[in-house]
Amino acid sequence: MPLHRRVRAVAVSAALLAAGCFAATTPAAAHPAEEPMTAPGCVQPGPTLRYLVVFAAGTSAPLAEAQVAAACGSTTRYYPQIAVAVAVSADPRFGQRIGVDRAYSAQFDGLSKRTGAPATPKEGREKKPDDEAAGGRAPSGAADRTAEQWDMDLIRVAEAHAVSTGSRDVVVGVLDSGIDPAHPDLVDALDPALSAGCTTGVADPTPAAWSPTTSGHGTHVAGTIAAADDGLGTTGVAPGVRIASVKVVDDAGFIYPEYAVCGFMWAAEQGMTITNNSYFIDPWVFTCQNKQGQSVVYEAVRRAVEYAGSQGVLTVAAAGNAAADLTKPGHDALSPTNAAPEDVRPRPVDNTCLVLPAQLRNVVAVSSVGAEKVKAGYSSYGLGMVDVTAPGGDRRQSPDDAKNGCVLSTVPAAGYDYSCGTSMAAPHVSGVAALLASTHPRASANDLTRMLNAQAETLPCPADYDLNGTGVQDAFCTGYSEYNGFYGHGMVDALAAVRSTP
Repeated sequence: MPLHRRVRAVAVSAALLAAGCFAATTPAAAHPAEEPMTAPGCVQPGPTLRYLVVFAAGTSAPLAEAQVAAACGSTTRYYPQIAVAVAVSADPRFGQRIGVDRAYSAQFDGLSKRTGAPATPKEGREKKPDDEAAGGRAPSGAADRTAEQWDMDLIRVAEAHAVSTGSRDVVVGVLDSGIDPAHPDLVDALDPALSAGCTTGVADPTPAAWSPTTSGHGTHVAGTIAAADDGLGTTGVAPGVRIASVKVVDDAGFIYPEYAVCGFMWAAEQGMTITNNSYFIDPWVFTCQNKQGQSVVYEAVRRAVEYAGSQGVLTVAAAGNAAADLTKPGHDALSPTNAAPEDVRPRPVDNTCLVLPAQLRNVVAVSSVGAEKVKAGYSSYGLGMVDVTAPGGDRRQSPDDAKNGCVLSTVPAAGYDYSCGTSMAAPHVSGVAALLASTHPRASANDLTRMLNAQAETLPCPADYDLNGTGVQDAFCTGYSEYNGFYGHGMVDALAAVRSTP
């Protein structure tokens, strides 16, 4: 499966009040402190919406909470390290009260501008490139499926495992839709004590909060990183390391910014080594730094990623499946991704509008190649935007032993599935980074990035990138052999990672 599929919906109630306002229940798993304020001057017509609020650096928790309360909201979580709060309010003026340049609600953007009701857009409004779809489910069972893992051959995983499969001291946080804790290929690698659900913006370590519900995407990603090397099923890049399930995808398929902030902060607090991020942050495909509301998302996520990096966490992220040149994206016809169709208008976007988290500084952004080591048609790209590339699959580059040229990995209920996408490429990079971290236990996140880049297999720009044979180039690769817009520094190499000198 690709960058996480979204079923367009919002997690607020559509119940109508007789007065013409819309009521909503408090977000799922709400704590008593999440109930909206009822102080004098505050109104409660609903819906109760969740907000991200950014404060000046160094703002204390009591001061932040007091400001939220004065604006008719309640703080559900405050991160003093980055001065960002998650708050809820049923007062429609909360944003104006606390400052529209400081607060943003992704849930609000999912309310119909015509009726005020949560949107239920038509199925399939977000058009998918052919190569982004799953290639078909493989049967469950204990058979050895490694012969079908052309992707692992491409980055020399079997040779690497003869040297090392990774260290249990290394933890990769899978920020995704949850990991099946009972999958036989993952049960030994998954660390429940480090796992949490973040789909309220507040970390919840109970298994129900971090286990998959509506999507197998996170389990597929996890298998690419760390599926057991036991002669059964599939094998991951670094089966000797540990993984943690950090659930940032809600049951409607959205990754709202407060979920991602919670995920990055949880990973930092738990001392994880790497996070894998195979998604973009809703509801904006491209989040514009200088637009009202979106600037709050950008700043909050930027702070969380930078804080995680300062705590030694390497962030790896998929570049996206829009086939876009990220240096000049041009337009965005899909945002807000949770809005009613009539509320979505194509908008121009420039290079101040970024795919988050992939285009943030100090994030390893990953493009995708197929079995022939050529950029997959769906993969986004751009000189200076892509750091490295890895196998994500491409139906036009299909080896005989691979289903539709896609990547085989684990899915819930002890199954296996083929998927294509930059979502599949990113965990290959996270796995190689985990091998590097195992070999170099004192390496910082920046050290790991430098080694990933230096050890990557050089892939020059293709002389001809006409995938459909129409005589027209499907994309233009700029740069030079050692560093270009399609592949960055090149394709990651597992064997080089374990052979490198500590």
